[in-house]
Amino acid sequence: MSQLVSMPRVDAAMRNLPPASFAFVMASAITALGFRIIERDVISLVLFYCSMGGAFLLTVATIWRFVRYRASVISDVKNPTKTFGFFTIVAAANVLGAYLSSTEFTAFAIALFVFAALVWLVLTYLLPALVLFGHGERSVMADVNGSWFLWVVGTQSVATAAAITAPSFHPELLGPAAVGLWGVGIALYLLVATLVTLRMLVNENSPTNLSPTYWIYMGATAISVLAGSRILLLPDDLPIMATTGAFVSGMSYLLWALGLWWIPLLIIFGIWRHGVRRAPLKYETALWSIVFPLGMYSVASMFYGVEKNLAFMIGIGHAGIWVAGIVWLLSTVAMLRTGFSWWTDGGRGNPRQPSATTADA
Repeated sequence: MSQLVSMPRVDAAMRNLPPASFAFVMASAITALGFRIIERDVISLVLFYCSMGGAFLLTVATIWRFVRYRASVISDVKNPTKTFGFFTIVAAANVLGAYLSSTEFTAFAIALFVFAALVWLVLTYLLPALVLFGHGERSVMADVNGSWFLWVVGTQSVATAAAITAPSFHPELLGPAAVGLWGVGIALYLLVATLVTLRMLVNENSPTNLSPTYWIYMGATAISVLAGSRILLLPDDLPIMATTGAFVSGMSYLLWALGLWWIPLLIIFGIWRHGVRRAPLKYETALWSIVFPLGMYSVASMFYGVEKNLAFMIGIGHAGIWVAGIVWLLSTVAMLRTGFSWWTDGGRGNPRQPSATTADA
């Protein structure tokens, strides 16, 4: 029994906890919301409870890591390949809040929104500043990867939360805040997409660094569409809607189209990585960076499609959420098998796969 509850193994797992570990919560919660929309309540609740359980365990693990291994946390904060993974905390809280806002637990949802906004406010200035001023004479371009898009995802999740809350709480303040943050998120997307694309064109692309985090190319557009669809539900008599409503509507559709365009190219990335370069198919934390974009794109398609009466978008969303659910199930099975193997092996090695060195999202 003492071997089954070996504290050194648990301690090692806490020390090596990826900054972007809350990606599991993001992926589970958005997929749960998608199944709730199509009225598959049993599946939705199972996924939601998984996301809540994951959020609880990861919160405990994160606090444990900060208390016992603060140096490791600071090292990750200063590491450009990992630092933006901390935005998964923001996005996870807001996606859980979005789910809860559709239930009777609206007060809990608002509490999550407030918490996420405060964390975002700290991270959105701290992390880029450390990247900008902390690399010394060495170029940071080689460290740019798909996890940088989590800065966009975190920002748009706050915009979504503001738009959800605005109709019932100071819309004259939260409405403009939602639109403003949505605009900031789009500007950040253009900035990060430029940097990530330049890195791919200038530096060598190996199976290790071309990880599933590049699916956030699409996921960042998807959550921008979701934020836009929630903004479009704000009262028409708000001055901010009179000023920006048409732009939000049109730009959201263009972002949706861009996300759809990305999917075949991202599949090609995967074929090149595993089919051409023979990278083994195995669990890595970055797999949740496939599940979340698929779930988010599906939910955003359904919300925007309903708002604008576009049946084809609703249909794509309905089909897409089943795909997201299947990928979630496969990723979960792979995660549990990898964790069990690591545990029974005596905790030797890192429960994270080595291929996640640049893909902790």
